[in-house]
Amino acid sequence: MVIDTIFVAMQVILVFVGLYQFIFSLFGLHRKKKKEHFKATKSFAVLVAAHNEEQVVGALMENLKSLDYPKELYDVFVICDNCTDSTAAIVREHGMQACVRTNKNLRGKGYAIEWMLKELWKLPRQYDAIVMFDADNLAAPNFLSEMNDDLNSGARVIQGYIDTKNPEDSWITAAYGISYWYINRLWQLSRHNMKMANFLGGTGMCFETKLLKEMGWGATSLVEDLEFTMRSVQNGVYPRFNYDAKVFDEKPITFKASSRQRLRWMQGHFTVARKYFFPLLWQSIKERSLVKFDLALYGVNVYIVLLTFLMTATMWVDMALFNGPNIANIYGYMPIWLSVIAVSANILTFFVAMALEKVTFKKVYLYLIFFPIYLISWYPITFYAFFTQNNKQWSHTEHTRVLRMEEVVQSKQA
Repeated sequence: MVIDTIFVAMQVILVFVGLYQFIFSLFGLHRKKKKEHFKATKSFAVLVAAHNEEQVVGALMENLKSLDYPKELYDVFVICDNCTDSTAAIVREHGMQACVRTNKNLRGKGYAIEWMLKELWKLPRQYDAIVMFDADNLAAPNFLSEMNDDLNSGARVIQGYIDTKNPEDSWITAAYGISYWYINRLWQLSRHNMKMANFLGGTGMCFETKLLKEMGWGATSLVEDLEFTMRSVQNGVYPRFNYDAKVFDEKPITFKASSRQRLRWMQGHFTVARKYFFPLLWQSIKERSLVKFDLALYGVNVYIVLLTFLMTATMWVDMALFNGPNIANIYGYMPIWLSVIAVSANILTFFVAMALEKVTFKKVYLYLIFFPIYLISWYPITFYAFFTQNNKQWSHTEHTRVLRMEEVVQSKQA
């Protein structure tokens, strides 16, 4: 009876979370197109985190030179973090500033950013805001103009739209693309429309300089973006999502590389959840803040994935080895039609997101047959991450896909 009660209670929680997210996703169906534009007045320090990125950093340097924003209002600083290749030389060839950092003990993007910010504060010129990209990225020409608009309208932390520059390279890059189109439209835009806090995605981010100086960076976990999101919301600063400021990110081509990257994400996610979930949840209750509750729920999502995996595995083992079901299961008491609708609605959201985002990549639609493999693979990855979450060793994702902005635009229009 005790096991049944616990099992049913956990299932009820999972149903609540699923229904909660589905309802929220509905607010992303509509996109407001009218927005206020401001004269270019904000100055930007554009930081690029790089570790042995000689193959792709040149394309980004060319891209940043061509942004549709006054050149005197932004400077590019590439953090050459523990590089052993020619990344710094390539950056200097393009007339950008290569900032070399060597620290074998404190490795990883979070530490590199913290070091770079301290170096920036020492410079004679101080910028209004800091923008962060990864070395494999490409930014849309209007990226800084959009950041300027948001800063002038009062935003202090901004997340751009993270798109995929190579969705047709393999079935796994297609899966990433589908996931990100869904996240941008039905997670980020829905919360933006409701004036909730958006979460940072690791690249295409903008921070008001004054805020960074007040709060400090302080985000050195394996998921520095999520950690800073939690810290800023705790301090009453809600990151804003800019749908029109797009940055194109290179996704891993192989399943092995993808698994390694996602394992690092989940390990870091467990760390952040342990540190911030309960304080943020308590704040949300004390302040009656739906915004903080929503972010606390997002932070603990890694445990929800783990719980779903363990409960599903338990039910399968029960049926396979013990002639089950012997454990209480609320789904068994639901009408078949209701279960079909619930499953169909979850699947449909991905197709709806692709339709809303006007995805035209033919190969992506062909690769859809493999998308369930990508989704299911999150379960064993999260399970393994739970037992290795104290592994703080940062792992580098190699980037080799060299594309120019015009090629990305042409591929989207094909």
